Amino acid sequence: MFIRAYLRASTSEQDAMRARGALDAFVAERGMRIAARYVENESGATLVRPELFRLLADCDPGDVLLVEQVDRLSRLTARDWTKLCAQIDEKQVRIVALDLPTSWNLAEPTDDFSSRMFVAINRMMLDVLAAVARKDYEDRRRRQAEGVARARADGLYKGRPPNIKRNETIAQHLRDGKTWKFIMTSTRCSRTLLASIARQVRAAEQSIAGATPTE
Repeated sequence: MFIRAYLRASTSEQDAMRARGALDAFVAERGMRIAARYVENESGATLVRPELFRLLADCDPGDVLLVEQVDRLSRLTARDWTKLCAQIDEKQVRIVALDLPTSWNLAEPTDDFSSRMFVAINRMMLDVLAAVARKDYEDRRRRQAEGVARARADGLYKGRPPNIKRNETIAQHLRDGKTWKFIMTSTRCSRTLLASIARQVRAAEQSIAGATPTE
């Protein structure tokens, strides 16, 4: 059994490694160690999370996927949560979350009957917390949209300014042929932002290539 830690933050400005200390302490208290850490800056509301699925691909049956909180794993819709759970079940991966005490026993050896009981109880609690995490996400998005609408009505909303220096660095890395994994790791940008800048770089290159030189 390997314990694989998943650390996620929603945006490139947030520190995805923030929970590392808590996860390390949790396994150390049980005389275990983390075999690998998978870190990414992506929204928990999307299934497009390369590091999460790389973790699952690396897992063998009985391995543990360790997270600080269930919302680090999912803020998904019910449909997407079902899809993710199907892949987790297919790999026979055990989910352990620091905010879900019923899951803690899954990180420790136990007999077959107890193991099945813990898995059943844990799945029910995971479903509940995943639903709560999704509702919290939707509530925050709604409140944010309402605040922006009010600010716009009052002429106060200007939006968040882009990080020009970082975006220029990302664009230069793309022009230099650096991999997306390298760029996301070195600049701590999200895949969504990287894809957007990549489109801009390609458009600029195509525009230059299609321009007719003048004498």
